[in-house]
Amino acid sequence: MGIKELARHLNISIGTVSRALNGHPEVNAETRKRVLEAAAELGYAPDQAGRSLRQGTLNVVALLLSTDLTSKTDTMFFMELSRGIQDQFAEHGLDLVIHLNKPGMDMLDRVKRIVERRQADALILAETRDNDPRLDYLAGRNFPFATMGRSWSGGSHPWMDLDFNFAMRTTIDRLAGFGHRRVALVTGDPGYRLDTMLQDAYRRELMDRGIAVDEALMIKADTHEEGGYKAMTDFLAMAEPPTAVIFPHYRAVVGAYACLSEAGLQPGRDVAILSCSADTTIAQFMAPPLTCFRLDLYGLGRRLAQALLASMPRFADSYGGALIQEIWPWELVGRDSDDFRVG
Repeated sequence: MGIKELARHLNISIGTVSRALNGHPEVNAETRKRVLEAAAELGYAPDQAGRSLRQGTLNVVALLLSTDLTSKTDTMFFMELSRGIQDQFAEHGLDLVIHLNKPGMDMLDRVKRIVERRQADALILAETRDNDPRLDYLAGRNFPFATMGRSWSGGSHPWMDLDFNFAMRTTIDRLAGFGHRRVALVTGDPGYRLDTMLQDAYRRELMDRGIAVDEALMIKADTHEEGGYKAMTDFLAMAEPPTAVIFPHYRAVVGAYACLSEAGLQPGRDVAILSCSADTTIAQFMAPPLTCFRLDLYGLGRRLAQALLASMPRFADSYGGALIQEIWPWELVGRDSDDFRVG
């Protein structure tokens, strides 16, 4: 049933029905109650397309993810993040739509398609790069967007990010406290802001503790199981292997554990293993349980949504209108995968 049929059923004007449904103050309480009850009883469904056309908005925000990257990490990270984003948007009648960019497809082209075809009112981007043309394009078009992760691109735009400096400082502190001096780092794809920050923090924290930085101990590998296996194989082949290895994601640790087992070595006894990634149920049940980081992903999603809404004129007043750029905290969860002393 549409609004015309609802108005005919109630024998009142379409305008009155529309104002009642939208809570207009000119409609008295008794009429509004009558309209709402009839709408519920008769299964009235508003014409969202027509309403959006009149308002010049879709009431849709797009989250763009790359399947070739998320498939190598943890889809649950983005699912929990998305749940927080959607719940925040729901308070304003907005829907979150996830666009998955298939392997090999240019991410900038996908962004342009969303904007030029007007498939969303705003965009949320993840997997940010140091220099990210997607952000510069959106800023140049004055199209609302926020990012999960920082970048040198995009000008002054809203973003949320994890405290990777804290993560590396806490990790190196823990390992140095156990006597480790040969600490290795597995890094991901070059150019991603996350990897750049981890590498910079790794070098800085080692030097601050008087530990020599050996560039050979930084190995690039994919962040899935095969990548972790290959990285650990390369580390064990060194004349002087590391006594501790830091991974960017727990999935790579699964491969590293398998490699160590085949070599007759045990994580947490022969080699310390940590991960600068969010804690998961899987991490708790690995053997041995993995040391990593705990964070409120749902809360992070809500705050990311708030950062975007604060930059959009329709919603800015609800959030103070200030630019939101925040570092989200997390805490180390120490387990058995690195809990041993060397020397």
